[in-house]
Amino acid sequence: MENEKRKLSHEKSEELLGILKSRFEKNMNRHKAIEWTHVQARLELRSHKLWIVNEMENTGGEPDVIGYDKTTGEYIFCDCSAESPMGRRSICYDREALESRKENKPRSSAADMAEAMGIELLTEEQYRALQELGHFDTKTSSWLKTPYNIRKLGGAIFGDCRYDTVFIYHNGAESYYASRGFRGIIKV
Repeated sequence: MENEKRKLSHEKSEELLGILKSRFEKNMNRHKAIEWTHVQARLELRSHKLWIVNEMENTGGEPDVIGYDKTTGEYIFCDCSAESPMGRRSICYDREALESRKENKPRSSAADMAEAMGIELLTEEQYRALQELGHFDTKTSSWLKTPYNIRKLGGAIFGDCRYDTVFIYHNGAESYYASRGFRGIIKV
């Protein structure tokens, strides 16, 4: 039943595939040596993954292919919007942080939203690799998957790009800002 809910109509699928193809063709530097026809074929065979990519699109992520996993044969989609996705900002890091706030709670957390969408938060390594493909988060910032040793002490990490340099910072996991969201990644 859950997978039935996570399926797009034929019309919506065609519309999304058109958007993704156009973005793919405009940004070939992100996925050299990858052919769109192969990506589209995998998406069409995995309708639940197409639904997830649609969720990324609906929240302003502008998902695009950024790589290919030779081990699994999967294409890697990542949020490639210039700034942190608009529909995923003003949120704290995770459920524990959300529940710890007594007042002025944000509407959700990055970890909860990512799980509901079916994507993973970017690690620091993935975020730095994304920044090699362009300049992202020059005015915003994005929560990143935080190592356990930092999270257990109440912190969380996030990244941005300023002065042509990628910075990774820390903050209390319960904090949230209008300019901080998160980017996600999924293999298809």
